[in-house]
Amino acid sequence: MAQGAVKKSSKPTTSKKPTGPKRGARVIKPKKASLISQQKIKKKHAAGLTAQTEKLLAEKAGHLEMLRGGKKDKDKD
Repeated sequence: MAQGAVKKSSKPTTSKKPTGPKRGARVIKPKKASLISQQKIKKKHAAGLTAQTEKLLAEKAGHLEMLRGGKKDKDKD
């Protein structure tokens, strides 16, 4: 025959990479003292804002007993 034999298709290969959470971008720490102090202040303020936001949400959702700062905690004060 002029044509060759029919080729068999190979099985699909599976990737052997570990599947898990992706790693984030690297953060380069500042070397200058002024930048370090700025970063500390920024972190402190960010934590305060987060705490205030969570407290506000807990007050709004006071019927949920799991959250602190809700209606039950106001009654105790």
